[in-house]
Amino acid sequence: MAFALAVGGAAQAADYSGPLFDTHLHYNVEAWDGDAGPFPPTEALARMQRNQVTAIIANSRPNTGTRTLAAARETRAAGVMVVPFVRLYRNREDYTNWFRDPTIYDMVQTELARGTASGPYRGLGEFHLYDSANANGPIARKLVALAEEKQLTVLAHVDDVAVDLLMANAPSKGQSLRLIWAHTGIGGTPVARVDAMLARYPRLMGELSYRPGLTCEGGTLCPEWRALILKYPDRFLVGSDTWVNQRWSAYDEIMRSYRVWLGDLPPAVAERIAFGNAAALFGMR
Repeated sequence: MAFALAVGGAAQAADYSGPLFDTHLHYNVEAWDGDAGPFPPTEALARMQRNQVTAIIANSRPNTGTRTLAAARETRAAGVMVVPFVRLYRNREDYTNWFRDPTIYDMVQTELARGTASGPYRGLGEFHLYDSANANGPIARKLVALAEEKQLTVLAHVDDVAVDLLMANAPSKGQSLRLIWAHTGIGGTPVARVDAMLARYPRLMGELSYRPGLTCEGGTLCPEWRALILKYPDRFLVGSDTWVNQRWSAYDEIMRSYRVWLGDLPPAVAERIAFGNAAALFGMR
């Protein structure tokens, strides 16, 4: 029996089998729509539970979705910890104007004062900057300063130039701002540039959904990414990015793909990226 278990364990060694922290989860209105959508809390939480997702960063358009997950009895029943972020979007129009719209800043203040059933908001975002220069917009600058002042984590879908600008607008010039870089450069920022940015900004974290060039044949890590992750084992995170309902439909596949390449790493490193880094960021361990 012991021999059989050992053989079975060896066969399973390629897949990481521990808990996952989904650091880029949206519960947008089209997913739930007051429980009338295709992914009501019961369905959304079932998908997390069967994939051993035991904690999430929730950010939603509008923020009602995050508050719904935070308060849902299904969330408690599934044992999922919700780390709520204030998303800057009330509707799709806000995607392209938030950085200069003073009513967005007012909305953020209102949400921060309200909090959630899971406790206070812990971050701002996800937000997009389709033009890097808009990181210098008046509301973008105010929100970056607010995030650093209140020790909120920023979740930003931007390019590397915009990361530099956001960091420059922080009071510490990027030394204290906690920023999760959604997709770690969805446009394919070169690995050497990512390396230099991680060295420059000690609180920068890279979230790895949609990251081009991350995996090679068989879904394992490409060599340059494996080397970078091993160099900075405490700086990377995983997430689902359920920005459209198709991503909810593919949730099992997304999480399974993470388990494949996490299994290509030393177990302690895999656990950090799968769960530990995010848990440490939010004081959960």
